[in-house]
Amino acid sequence: MKAMILAAGRGKRMQPLTNLTPKPLLKVAGKPLIEHIIEKLVDAGITEIVINHAWLGDQLENSLGDGSRWGVKIDYSPEPEGGLETAGGIIKALPLLGRDPFWVINGDIFIDADLRDLPTELASGDLAHLMLVENPEHNPKGDFALKDGRVSEKKPEDDGYTFAGIGLYSPELFADYAAGFRPLKPLLVHAMSKQQVSACVLKGRWTDVGTPARLSQLNQEVEDKQ
Repeated sequence: MKAMILAAGRGKRMQPLTNLTPKPLLKVAGKPLIEHIIEKLVDAGITEIVINHAWLGDQLENSLGDGSRWGVKIDYSPEPEGGLETAGGIIKALPLLGRDPFWVINGDIFIDADLRDLPTELASGDLAHLMLVENPEHNPKGDFALKDGRVSEKKPEDDGYTFAGIGLYSPELFADYAAGFRPLKPLLVHAMSKQQVSACVLKGRWTDVGTPARLSQLNQEVEDKQ
């Protein structure tokens, strides 16, 4: 099965740490974030990984190589300076991802959850399956509503969950959209309106490593746990 790691972001909120280093190569417990993700995907049975990049992408390719050290095949999907946003990056990489559903995971998150139970297929008629998490401090209201395994756009009165940046997508989700700069949320919301998106809650530690303070705190927590 294939997966895509999103690694094209500029990481402006992580400056100055990302001035000379792409965010996915920032280290947690002495190891780049993206290597932690690759190991989780390999444990989950992923055999082929596509990584997009824009800012300092050569560093990612030089650091990770062809994936042979993890027993997987890594292909790269370069993007223009500034990147193409999430959906735009996925659309550009579709020729590398094939015709079957594929996992996409943000390259700037840290998880210690076991991903071996991730589904490999979508329910009939579904275009996406999302992993959600309990709302962190920096996103207290959440992103989406979840009821009976179905996810929808959150209304003010709904209890929300935060999108974990991990999803299983059918290529058909992107079929009607042109290449170019394009965020993912509008595509998901459109599919949700047609009852084509399922979701479940991810258990275990999950951190959106979006600021230097969060990275420092995460490193301290992981160090204390070891």
